[in-house]
Amino acid sequence: MKNVKNKIVSAGMLAVLSVSTIGCGTASNEKQPVAETQTIEMEDTINKKIVDNNTLYANDDDTSVVTMYLTVSKGNESENTNHTWEEVNSYSVYDYEEMGVERYGVEGLLQVGDQDGPTSGSLGYGINVPNATVTIRGQSSSENTQKNYKINIKDGKGEWNNQRVINLNKHQTDGVRFRNKLCYDLMERIDGMISMQTQFVHLYVKDTTEGNGTKFVDYGLYTQVEQPNKSFLERHGLDKNGQLYKLNFFEFNEYSDVIKLRNDADYDKEAFEELLEIKGDNDHSKLIDMLKDLNDYSIRIEDVINTWFEEDNLLSWLAFHILTGNDDTQSRNAMIYSPKNINTWYFISWDCDASFRAKEREILLKDQQAGWESGVSNYWGNTLFNRLLKSSAYREKLDKKIEEYKEVLSKETIQSLVDSYSEVTKEYAYKGADITYAPLTKTQYDQVCNAIPNEVEKNYELYKESMENPMPFFIGTPAAENGKTKFVWENSYDFAAQDLHYSIEVADNLEFKDPVIKEENLFTPEYTYSKTLKQGQYFVRVKVRNESGKEQTAFDYYVIKDSIKIYGVKCIYVNADGSIVEDVYGN
Repeated sequence: MKNVKNKIVSAGMLAVLSVSTIGCGTASNEKQPVAETQTIEMEDTINKKIVDNNTLYANDDDTSVVTMYLTVSKGNESENTNHTWEEVNSYSVYDYEEMGVERYGVEGLLQVGDQDGPTSGSLGYGINVPNATVTIRGQSSSENTQKNYKINIKDGKGEWNNQRVINLNKHQTDGVRFRNKLCYDLMERIDGMISMQTQFVHLYVKDTTEGNGTKFVDYGLYTQVEQPNKSFLERHGLDKNGQLYKLNFFEFNEYSDVIKLRNDADYDKEAFEELLEIKGDNDHSKLIDMLKDLNDYSIRIEDVINTWFEEDNLLSWLAFHILTGNDDTQSRNAMIYSPKNINTWYFISWDCDASFRAKEREILLKDQQAGWESGVSNYWGNTLFNRLLKSSAYREKLDKKIEEYKEVLSKETIQSLVDSYSEVTKEYAYKGADITYAPLTKTQYDQVCNAIPNEVEKNYELYKESMENPMPFFIGTPAAENGKTKFVWENSYDFAAQDLHYSIEVADNLEFKDPVIKEENLFTPEYTYSKTLKQGQYFVRVKVRNESGKEQTAFDYYVIKDSIKIYGVKCIYVNADGSIVEDVYGN
């Protein structure tokens, strides 16, 4: 389906854009445009469409397994590689943040071969000195017992598959061990998206950091995924000198206190990268200008998107992740990229192992999906998608894109891929290093694989349902005033502009038995209780319903044992003096 890369041409033309007030429905909380005319710079482009370099995938064998041999040793302090392999595997990213140190590393000799050992002509063959450095990689996954690794091949020491950064992902919490690869292989078939090269890898490690390592130990199956960096951009026919950021927790707010030019006196790179990791050029002026326009509600969202984004790429990215059920994409697990001398920003996917998980969640009975985590409501807390979805024109375009990709992501296509992957990964999942950490039994593994091809249709139905529901909202922290207790929450929003009414419950238990407060048919986002609450822990639940009877919960949730989330609930604690705070155990 994909073609060779189209050249992007900019004429640098300015357009004057008139802003008009648009009706937003009964309970809109979007700021209304001001009356005066605003102008923003727009690019007049012949073609802004982004196209991947399809030749990268031409000779892929999606079910092949490459064998890698990694010999680790202590390095030097200057490279932070003077550590043991045990130390490298003992800490998570959060431990390093608490300790205030960089991630520990070791030196490594990476060799590529087959099950009989390194092979002639392959990376590392015939050498016996380190050619790389090794650290753990990932964020939340770094807390798992089985670690993901980043192997950086040193300058002048060769490449593997035209790459010098080798990301090996264990996907310990992915019961079938192939979801990330499945999604990237599907993206190769879709215009408007940039995929990544992936490869199954069988890893062996010899640890010499404590002086007694003489044998290679089987570390089981990993998935290698390209490292998004300047070399990645160049390989995919994109501008290696462009801007490239990885979203960590980024909802496209302006973040003017953090997102600054690097030559600003109070620029804090560490704080910046808590929101966006810098992977390309570090001139942030274009990013700042885009966020300023996006968060200026006097500028129509149509004009913002025409100026700063490529519509097809934006809608393609959103449609794909809605249909694959990748709910961990509201504010992270994506890259944004912009060529050096052009304003346009493009979305590139990163980390898709939350996709196609409905059956596995059902089996494991944990982290059950909330209504708002399906379809468009999952993206409602993101300023970019919030504004886009409030436009009926863009909702119509998204619907067409969803319908188009539903055919591309057909049950037959996914069934074929799942069958081929599972034939490889199931063998590894239940032997050696991986069987101890397998989240599913063999029977459950088969049940999940059998369910995956049907999940696009189910996600499509959830998408349609989400278009009919009111949108989620956040509950505020209550306040005690003059012997009363005031509860507030954000307005919800209804695409059909139906009247909305709210209900509130307050109880001292998560089952909401014998609630202290229970009120329904509230038409404003507030309620004043005639008394003050006694000291203790309480749970607040607010729901919204439209005229059609469709209901939605709040964004808030509370986490109980085994990371199970109770959605639509805010936890509060009333102190002895009557003041109210959010409970530290709530989220």
